[in-house]
Amino acid sequence: MTQEELQQLVENISLESFSLPFKHQAIFNPRLRTTGGRYHLTDHHLDFNPKMFREIDEATRAGIIKHELCHYHLHLSNRGYRHKDAEFKTLLKKTGGLRYAPVLSSEKASKIECYQCQNCSTTFYRKRKINTDRCVCGKCRGKLIRKQPNHLLI
Repeated sequence: MTQEELQQLVENISLESFSLPFKHQAIFNPRLRTTGGRYHLTDHHLDFNPKMFREIDEATRAGIIKHELCHYHLHLSNRGYRHKDAEFKTLLKKTGGLRYAPVLSSEKASKIECYQCQNCSTTFYRKRKINTDRCVCGKCRGKLIRKQPNHLLI
């Protein structure tokens, strides 16, 4: 999808779902990682995540655009445009926009490291690896060994 196609899509969804024109710019921002889009309060343009737009289907793409357009139209009409505002929540539900960005299949699941004390058998779970030569158990100061976790933590 090109910038021009994105601009046209946002303008069409704005007219169909909100019956209001979108008069500003919609662009792809490759620096966005975890969010589907972003509304800028100062100049009213919309940024969208190009990687997410490549990997999701049309309905999800429209839901992300509707979410950002809710921010856009409510802010320009001086109404509650923030996620916590009731007006935002009702307009989002009415138009069928997404509340949260979808999780991409290409995102790596976080790996959990598991360590166990040789003295007291206390198990420690960490997101990052630790140096077992330098680190010791916090309870008994015993030596730690790395082991495979028996279940996945989320």
